[in-house]
Amino acid sequence: MSLKVIGAGFGRTGTLSLKRALEQLGFNGCYHMMEVRNHPEHVELWRAAWRGKADWERLFDGYQAAVDWPAAAFWPELMTVYPDAKVILTLREPEGWYRSASNTIFRRMGSSFEPDDLATRNQLAMAREIIRDGTFGGDLSDRHNALRVFDANTRRCLTEVPAERLIVYNAGDGWNGLCGPLGIPVPDAPYPHVNTTEEFQARAAAREAGG
Repeated sequence: MSLKVIGAGFGRTGTLSLKRALEQLGFNGCYHMMEVRNHPEHVELWRAAWRGKADWERLFDGYQAAVDWPAAAFWPELMTVYPDAKVILTLREPEGWYRSASNTIFRRMGSSFEPDDLATRNQLAMAREIIRDGTFGGDLSDRHNALRVFDANTRRCLTEVPAERLIVYNAGDGWNGLCGPLGIPVPDAPYPHVNTTEEFQARAAAREAGG
């Protein structure tokens, strides 16, 4: 099985909702950071990929799509590995994106909290290596730098992805912005909207309370 959809948008641009939507549209398995919890063995595969030794066949075995980090950090390579895949650039108003990221994933990666659970601790270390250090240069609190990196990723995607492969999708576009470019009928169901800041924080607090 090979990827048919590659997400190039950063986390907190509606990526979990997009994962649910793509699976609802029939893409059998959409990779998202949440999948790493189900596959703790993937942590070292992602770290190896970041260091230049990717095994995409193992990582995406059973998946037809990949959105969110860590996959989003590799979209330039993935669009070459999977030349028939569409690339979806999820966008959000930059300041709103930064506020959301700062209150959720950035807070988690920047925290001194270390989970007792080894699998969770390893996943956090992987995220820090690829996202905090690798993508944002080690400082998630630098708003100017984060917005610069966000904008650079957007501009690179718009420049490098061929128009016939690129789907620019703004958070809140709903089914029409997704189904039309994919050539799939709009389903008779609401577009999924999940993983609000409040929901993310509640999950994080529950995990920390549980050690």
